[in-house]
Amino acid sequence: MKKVLIVDDAAFMRMALRNLLEKNDFEIVGEAENGAVGVRKYKELHPDVVTMDITMPEMTGIEALKEIKAFDPGAKVVMVSALGQESFVREAVLNGAKTFIVKPYKEDHVVTALKKICEM
Repeated sequence: MKKVLIVDDAAFMRMALRNLLEKNDFEIVGEAENGAVGVRKYKELHPDVVTMDITMPEMTGIEALKEIKAFDPGAKVVMVSALGQESFVREAVLNGAKTFIVKPYKEDHVVTALKKICEM
């Protein structure tokens, strides 16, 4: 079972992703409400994959992505955000994100994307 860390400032989004992933055989090892907590939990929990929102207080998802990749160049981070603008997608990918999922998302798209990334 693949271990996932969910990083999103919206509690309802963390719960929705948790429910979706758990029913599709992913283990949620942690949740974080901002990028700073996400980086700390990544270092502590060593998940197989991270779902990362972009716009969060304290530390953005892009900043957290950079810190996680600096700590672990092999980290698998998937950006999940309502901000589907090309500049954010480009910046996330240039900084090592494996893919970008735009909210609102289709459940099967999220599951397929995470399973594919875990196999990389």
